[in-house]
This record gives sequence, C-alpha cells and structure tokens, in this order.
Amino acid sequence: MADEKIFQVEIITPDRVFYTGDATMIEFNTVNGEIGVYKHHIPLTTVLAPGIVTITNGDEKKTAAVHAGFAEILGEKVTLLAEVAEWPDEIDLARAEAAKERAEERLSNKSANLDVARAELALRRALVRIDIKS
Repeated sequence: MADEKIFQVEIITPDRVFYTGDATMIEFNTVNGEIGVYKHHIPLTTVLAPGIVTITNGDEKKTAAVHAGFAEILGEKVTLLAEVAEWPDEIDLARAEAAKERAEERLSNKSANLDVARAELALRRALVRIDIKS
C-alpha cells in the first residue's frame, strides 16, 4: 500500500524540468509569506517570491533556490513554475555576492532612471543565493 502522506512535486523552469519526485512536505515563499504544504492541502494557485524551497520526503531534505513564478497546489501534486531554480552546487557564491553589492549600490544611489523594483528583485535574488550557500 502506498504511503498516505506522499504527494508529487514538480519544479519546472523555462529551460528544464528542474525536479520531479515524491514529498511528504514542501515549503516555499509566496508574495504573501511562507507556506508549508502537505498532501491534501486545499487547492491553491499563488505567486512565488524569491526564496529557498525545501522538499522533505521522510528523513530526506533537499533545498533549492527559486526566483519568482507560480505555484499550483492540488491534493496529490504541487507544481512550481519558476523563472529560475538552482541547486546549491549550481550557485557561484562570488558572483552572488558581487550581484548583491551592485544592487545595494544602485539602491543607495537612487539615480533618476533607476528601476527600483528591478534593483530590489536583483538584491532579493542575490540574498537567496547567498543564504542557500551558507
């Protein structure tokens, strides 16, 4: 008999199927805050915010950085459609730290032609990358 707590997780980006597998819980960030999902969660579609996704299957945990997109939660499956998804070993820490510094500099200078939302998103992405590597 199949484990009653297991559901399917799929993370898809424009260039690859990033992850497909079983889970007993998944945690991720939405624009409304963090969410944890177990099997038979109420159906929900929500907007992803940059953050760390934690996929738990029993005693095994996998983490990944996900940067914006959508999540669809159904009773037996959770699908994340993400702009970018990265495993920790795919992230270049030096590059992430440089991106953080550039974004912070742009935000502190506040030139007239600055796209604040874009600079803030770049900073959030860099911070997620740095956080998952720590």
